[in-house]
Amino acid sequence: MKLLLGFFVWLAMFIIAVVGIGSYLSPDGLDHCEQQPSERSGCRSVDAIVAISGGDTRARTAEAINMYKNGWANLLIFSGAAADKSGPSNAEAMMLQAINAGVSPSSILLDETSETTKENAANTTNLFVQNKIQSVILVTSSYHQRRAGLEFGHRAGAEIRIVNHPVKADNQWNSWWWTTPTGWWLAISEIFKIVVFYAGVSR
Repeated sequence: MKLLLGFFVWLAMFIIAVVGIGSYLSPDGLDHCEQQPSERSGCRSVDAIVAISGGDTRARTAEAINMYKNGWANLLIFSGAAADKSGPSNAEAMMLQAINAGVSPSSILLDETSETTKENAANTTNLFVQNKIQSVILVTSSYHQRRAGLEFGHRAGAEIRIVNHPVKADNQWNSWWWTTPTGWWLAISEIFKIVVFYAGVSR
């Protein structure tokens, strides 16, 4: 009986940990909104949608394009340097994906030099200032959303509103992330990087 009780206690703790980690890493400021913007609190359109490369870049780009087509913003910003330095930047590849999906090139801004999340935040914040952007929806993978939001919020400051909106599922992460070694590696890595972020900010 004690063995069975211990098993259920362990199982309950495991489920709480999985749900807690998944929820913590993937905040979504639009989870209470409809598919399109509205006058509901927190569901209004913004000045730009930002998608940063890495992981499943195509899925991140597709989500940003979908948000754009649903009227959340009239401007897309793609951020990411080239993975292969001999080829085009990730941001350019994202732009081509958007153009092929029917987005006008005039509605796209690029940051082609960022190689880290910290650089994504710093370089796109410069674009925000140059283009008088005061509110953005930030799109990245679910496991990456918390840290990306922290970096962007730190760089942009209180003057620019950052709304988190993760890709729900891509080729690296979904609701079953905890069943794979890759899922646990991504989760633990992100938590460690978040700790490093807070340590750096507190200095």
